[in-house]
Amino acid sequence: MRFARAARAGAAVPPSRRTAASAIFRRSRKHIRMNVAATTSAEGFPRRAFTVADIARMIEAGVIREDEKFELIEGDIVMMAAKGIVHERIKSALNIAIVRALPNHLTVGVEATLRLTDTVMLEPDIAVFPKELFRKSSEGFARLDPGEARLVIEVAASSLAYDKGLKARLYARHRVGEFWVVDAHERITWVHTGPSGDGWSSVVKRGPQEALTNSALPGFSIRLGEID
Repeated sequence: MRFARAARAGAAVPPSRRTAASAIFRRSRKHIRMNVAATTSAEGFPRRAFTVADIARMIEAGVIREDEKFELIEGDIVMMAAKGIVHERIKSALNIAIVRALPNHLTVGVEATLRLTDTVMLEPDIAVFPKELFRKSSEGFARLDPGEARLVIEVAASSLAYDKGLKARLYARHRVGEFWVVDAHERITWVHTGPSGDGWSSVVKRGPQEALTNSALPGFSIRLGEID
């Protein structure tokens, strides 16, 4: 999401994020732009769970800049790392191949900000979903309802364990049709299908020379090992 590294600071001040969050909103009423250093979370202490509505208010007040990038993970604001050339090369090739195969009723979002629940807002590298999604709004963000996404892809250069773990659980919970985690360095893909609860009925590892296909994209096929 192109919005907020600043707000994470409230999550790192023990014993509670409530006091820090209150301070942020007091300043926001005065329309003061805040540049707060990011910190790690205060494990073991109670923390205030931010909501999508909180994020919208902070953006409107100028507390959070719209050019910053983060995801809202079960109430926690998590900063996103800058993307390197290895990551961008894979993402670009996947995007081009998907766009060429898109049926008329679907569209593709590249790092689109998607609201999944009141406390989860993600920005996957690539997502395929119905065109109508961009006409649905919740607190000013595109709302992805359970079962709507046909394919979600996360390209991982340094976040492989995170994407295969927590992200996979979140997408399964939201009944994403198919979820791919791509190792940008090794060009290996873990294809998750059959979402059920917090897990998947099948997770298949595909090598660089194995063709990747998706049932929602007729004619789509790509081998990551062939990307220049």
